[in-house]
Amino acid sequence: MTGAPSARTPERRTQRARDPQARRAALAVATMEVIAEAGVGRTTHRAVAARAGLPLGATTYYFPTLDDLIAAGLRHATDQLRADLDDWAQRLAAAPDLAAELTELTREYLADRRQVRIEYELCVAAARDAALRPIAETWMDGLPEILAPAAGADAARDICALLDGIILRALVMESELDAPGLTAAIRRLLTNAG
Repeated sequence: MTGAPSARTPERRTQRARDPQARRAALAVATMEVIAEAGVGRTTHRAVAARAGLPLGATTYYFPTLDDLIAAGLRHATDQLRADLDDWAQRLAAAPDLAAELTELTREYLADRRQVRIEYELCVAAARDAALRPIAETWMDGLPEILAPAAGADAARDICALLDGIILRALVMESELDAPGLTAAIRRLLTNAG
């Protein structure tokens, strides 16, 4: 019986390799999810570990203090948002139809409703907690900066307000994006800017 473990020979367990970067990232993501749901004041190492599916000791090993953990989560969220905005900027710069491309980007963004809810929860939480404001400011300042060269500063601000309202409505009403209506509204704002 070659290959089968015998009663006298214990079966060897292979220990799963630990990836410190993956664990740090998982903890950062879990931190932002806990903050979005419970607020910074109720964020704990234990809640983050449970959300990440990691042992409690992992949170304190990688982030000894709660401030370290929250800062890592904020950095991760802000970096991710900046990367998303960079992607939007590239796509909008290459788009032959700015209004249609903005609508498509919005549709793609709304495809992951769970993530959108987390990001909007964080924006609302930023109204109560100054530590969260860099994330909200990254979005609120970043998108108008991307749009301003093509649309003008006033239209860029108005388009961003429109997008925020459309996204929030889709979340609250659990509705699909009215793509033709959004494209038409963006075109009106662009036309009025010229």
